[in-house]
Amino acid sequence: MSEVSLGTEHLIDLPREHVAGVIHEAIDGGVNYFDVFFAQAEFRENMGAAFAGRRERAYLAVHLGAIDENGQYAKTRDVALAEKFFEDFLMRYKTDHADVLFLHNSDTSEDYEDVMRPGGLLDMAKRHVKEGKARCIGFSGHTTATSLEAVESGEVDVLMFPINLAGNAVAGKKELFAACAARGVGLVGMKPYAGGKLLTGETEIELTMWHLGGEALTLSAAKAKDGAAGGAITAVQCLSYALAQTGVTTVVPGCKDKAELHAALAYAQATEEAKDFSRAVGRFETYVAGECVYCNHCLPCPSAIDIGRVIRLVELARGAPTPETAAVYKAMKANADDCVQCGECRERCPFGVDAPAKMEEAVRVFKAK
Repeated sequence: MSEVSLGTEHLIDLPREHVAGVIHEAIDGGVNYFDVFFAQAEFRENMGAAFAGRRERAYLAVHLGAIDENGQYAKTRDVALAEKFFEDFLMRYKTDHADVLFLHNSDTSEDYEDVMRPGGLLDMAKRHVKEGKARCIGFSGHTTATSLEAVESGEVDVLMFPINLAGNAVAGKKELFAACAARGVGLVGMKPYAGGKLLTGETEIELTMWHLGGEALTLSAAKAKDGAAGGAITAVQCLSYALAQTGVTTVVPGCKDKAELHAALAYAQATEEAKDFSRAVGRFETYVAGECVYCNHCLPCPSAIDIGRVIRLVELARGAPTPETAAVYKAMKANADDCVQCGECRERCPFGVDAPAKMEEAVRVFKAK
């Protein structure tokens, strides 16, 4: 699966030729995963035409419970209605299956229970998998508690959740992502640009739960942490941050045209300097001092340790590594066992992470394994 994939919400209400041009450019550029949750007939007709002759080169993620109501998006938990619009997807996209069938947009405990109840959308999704009309089941949400419940239920194969710089300090996010990695649940990062707000250049932005996966915030982006002028946040920095987080499989930026698509695809060829998101995180101060954000600002390490990756593995292990996690650690060309405690990484870190102490912790955690 491509690291940078495509959300298609910004292609709604655009001419068919425009839609096809963006989709074809994305596929030719290496994108093979597309989130296609809108159910409006014209949108689906346009997308079906765009994927004609290219369906075998694309994974299509469809949302069970996303419907069209009088020409506008709506959400339903009505099983018969959800079934109708899923069959409509198969017909308009001229395909016999969805690659991922998401249980769409569930955030509250009451809604979660409705979606997962016997005879509800989950049972419908499981039936479609059994019949070959879907390859796997996903869950999309914007709250850590409900999303974690879905991951730990053992019923879903994929989670889609907001992952972006502005939401770095959302409570429960690290635990949610670690649970995905531990349980083998694919993690799709949506809203990597926070609905485009991170790319506007504005000095103050208002973000909702839908953007962050946590409580609404008003954030000032006027200055970087060190007091220097910040400069524009780039698409590459946003994507680099999302892909650096534990367990992330792919990110789905929304692109309305080829220019925005090219800005996202530039990630693949970007330099490490262009990918560096540490100043961008710092300017929002959406971090907890001493917590690693995996920016690799601590490198280069004289012992050639990938410090961020080691810290991710320690956090994933939670003090009790699985054989799989331990194997990844021991397979590294250099790991915490090679740390000489020089302290250079600690001095470079803009977030106050005591990396040498983290290396000592890693040695303790993985010693028995």
